Amino acid sequence: MKRIPVYVLFCLGILSLLHSVSYAGALAEREILANGITLLHSEKTGLPIVTVMIAIRAGSIAEPPEKAGLANLTADLLNEGTQTRSSREISDAIEFVGGSLSTSGGADYVTVSLSVLKKDIGLGFDLMSDIILNPAFSDDEVQRRKTSIKNTIIQQKEDPSIIASRAFAKAVFGKYPYGRPIEGTEESLDRINREDILTFHREYYVPNNTIMSVVGDIGKDELQALLEKYFMKWQRGEQKEIPLPELALKEKPEVIEIQKKLVQATVLFGHLGISRNNPDYYAVSVMNYILGGGGFASRLMDNIRDNKGLAYDVHSSFSAEKYAGSFEVGLQTKNEAANRVLEEIFREIERIRTEPVSDGELSDAKSYLTGSFPLRIDSNRKIAGVLTSVEYYGLGLDYVDNYPKYIGTVTKDDILRVAQKYLHTGSYVLVVVGDLEKAALRY
Repeated sequence: MKRIPVYVLFCLGILSLLHSVSYAGALAEREILANGITLLHSEKTGLPIVTVMIAIRAGSIAEPPEKAGLANLTADLLNEGTQTRSSREISDAIEFVGGSLSTSGGADYVTVSLSVLKKDIGLGFDLMSDIILNPAFSDDEVQRRKTSIKNTIIQQKEDPSIIASRAFAKAVFGKYPYGRPIEGTEESLDRINREDILTFHREYYVPNNTIMSVVGDIGKDELQALLEKYFMKWQRGEQKEIPLPELALKEKPEVIEIQKKLVQATVLFGHLGISRNNPDYYAVSVMNYILGGGGFASRLMDNIRDNKGLAYDVHSSFSAEKYAGSFEVGLQTKNEAANRVLEEIFREIERIRTEPVSDGELSDAKSYLTGSFPLRIDSNRKIAGVLTSVEYYGLGLDYVDNYPKYIGTVTKDDILRVAQKYLHTGSYVLVVVGDLEKAALRY
C-alpha cells in the first residue's frame, strides 16, 4: 500500500490542529532528565504525528573565530553517516516511512528536527539518537561538505543582498561572533580538520547542553520509555563558558560602499539593537511594526513606496538574539535614488523618535501582533520551535498566554521612549552595494 507522506497529513489536519491548540495554562510539561536534558512535552492527539526538535547550545557563537563555520559544518555532518549507518541508509530509512530528519546550524544553537507518524516513532528516535550520539565524521564526508559549502559561498559573492548583509553584520558586531557568517569563509573552512570537528562535538554535544521539545500524539509513559532506551546513556559533560567581547555603538557613522555594476542599489542602514531578554522587547516590537515591520501598514512603506515610488519593498527589523541584536532598514532602489531614500529613512526615524504615534497606529500594531500570534503555534513543528525558544530565552511556559498581555500594555509613551533609546541617527552603519558613481552618496 502506498504510504502517505507526513506533510500531506499536516495539510489535511491543519484545521484540527488549530482547534486543538490550547491557549490557557502551560504550553507543555517541563522536566530536567537525570543526564541534564531539558525536556518539554506537549501531547497533541489531533493527528497521529510526532515532532521532535532538539536544540544543542553548540552554535557558531561557541567556535574559535579563526575556524568560523566549524559549528555549522559539525551540524551538517550529523546525518551524513554514523558508526553503523551510511548517509544513504539514514535517508532511505526515514523516507521509507514518510518522515523527515534534518539538521541545521545556527548562531546560538544547532537543531536536529524529526517528524514521523506515531507508529514509526521508535525508528525516529533510533535514527535521531544515532546521528547525535554516534556521528562518523568520515574524512570523505568532511571534505565533501567543505567543498559544497565553499561552492555556495562563492556563488553568494554575486548576490548583492548577501554581500550587503555580511558587510553590515561585520561592521555592526565587529569581532563579536554574530558578525561572522554562520557557514564561515573559504579561508576559515580550509583551517578546519576532522579532529576539530570531533573535539567540538565531544565538548559541546552533551545532554546538559540540550533542549528537547516533543510535540504530538505521544503520551508521557511512551515518551519516557523511548528516552530511556535511546538517550539516557548519553553522558553529561562540562558546560563550557563562552567568552564574548564587549559591544558598543559606533562613535560615528560608518559607510561601506561596494561597487557592483547593477541597475539597483541594495541599501542597509542600522546599528546595534537589543537582546531577546531586554524588558523593552515588546515595546520595541510594537514600535518597529509602526516604523517598518508592518509591511504596507508601516510608515517606511507608506512613505518610500506608496507616496514616492522609490522602492518596491522597504522594511525594518530588530533581530534580537540571546546575547545581542541589531536594528536594520533594508531596501533596493535605483542607484540615483539612494540619497533620497536615505533622507526619507532618517526623516521617519526622527519622526518616531520625537512625535507620539497615533491612537490608530498603536491599536493596529497591537491588534496585528496579538492576532497573528496563534499562527506561530498552528502546527506541531511550530509549537516545537516556540517551546525551544521559550526555554532557551527563559520566557516561561505561560508565554503563549502572557504574550498578548505584554503587547497589550504598550503605550504611546513606551513607543516614544524606546524609539529615543534604541534608534540612532548618529551612530549607524550604512552599506550600499551598487553603481557608486550613479549613486553619488552624500553620507
